[in-house]
Formats: sequence, structure tokens, C-alpha cells
Amino acid sequence: MSFTVFLGNLPTWVTADDIKQWLAAEDLVADAVKVIRNHETQESKGFAFVEAPTNDEMQSIIRRFDRAPLEDRLLRANPAQPPKGKDAPRGVAAPPSPQAAAAPNAIRTEQRPDRKKRGGRNREQSPRSAFATELAKVL
Repeated sequence: MSFTVFLGNLPTWVTADDIKQWLAAEDLVADAVKVIRNHETQESKGFAFVEAPTNDEMQSIIRRFDRAPLEDRLLRANPAQPPKGKDAPRGVAAPPSPQAAAAPNAIRTEQRPDRKKRGGRNREQSPRSAFATELAKVL
């Protein structure tokens, strides 16, 4: 199990060494600290991830740094969320959102087993109405 803290709203000058020094000054322990940087400019994006060895240590880091003042801003610290979207591990489907489950009339994008993948419909199936017949001719 991962005990990772998201540390956000950091000034761009903050480095991993700065965060390690802050943790050491507070007698807090971290296994790793990673400041997230822009790939092109190498400038900090203003957030970091701190890996704690235990849940208790993670909670201590969060309590100490959440809403802590630094320059003219308040830091954010909370448990890190698993990656979403393009950064998510490939081959692992994200669980459906609660909003999707609450909206039964929402458009579904999953593939039905009775339909071909290409085009999203089965062109071999005969139309069921006169309108569908005319529409099938146009398409």
C-alpha cells in the first residue's frame, strides 16, 4: 500500500532537497520526494509527491503542511490520488464514476456484443422500419 502525500501550491523555486530539509526539521520521515517538473523547461509545476513509510507518518506530514504558509500562499497537503486519464497505467480500466451510475439516461460508450467494433453498428442487420430502410440507403 502506498502512503503518498500530494504537496501542492509550491513556489516554483522549491526543490526536493528543500522539502527533505523541511521534513527533517519537523522530525518527519519520507522514503522519497519528487517535485514534478515541466518536461521542456524543467521548471517546477508547483507540486510534489512525498512517499511516507507508514500511514501515521503520512497523516503527520499532511497535518504539518496542509495550509502551512509559504511566502504569500498556503500549501496544500493531502493523500495522493491514483493517476487518471493518459497517465493511468495502461490496461487498467478506471472504475465508473458515481455520476455515471446516477445518470441512467446518459449515453453509454461501451461496445455491445451484438455490434461490430468498426462504425459502432452492425451493417449486416436489416432495418426494422421504413425510415430505417431509407436511412440505411443513404448511409
